[in-house]
Amino acid sequence: MNNTTKSIINNIFDELFALQESIDSGAVGAAYRTKEPATEKVELLTIKESAELISGLSEHTVRQLVKQGKVKSVRTGEGRNGKILVNKADLVAYFSKKEA
Repeated sequence: MNNTTKSIINNIFDELFALQESIDSGAVGAAYRTKEPATEKVELLTIKESAELISGLSEHTVRQLVKQGKVKSVRTGEGRNGKILVNKADLVAYFSKKEA
């Protein structure tokens, strides 16, 4: 190992040591500790639960809304065995917007 490499490694260790001291003293991370955690939780529904939530809505329609990107959703798993979970607030907002 040449002197340049040793110097670079020593500088990295010095920076890490200084950062660790800042963390230990509380100088770093104070901004993160003062932030309040998000209180709003996301509620996810299955396709079936989504169809049951809104009167007259079929599972096929919910799947089409997801496919078209009109309702936010998450796919868990892969392929045919994966479940589609729909954001409840987004689904309700979509139909509230349609009625107005």
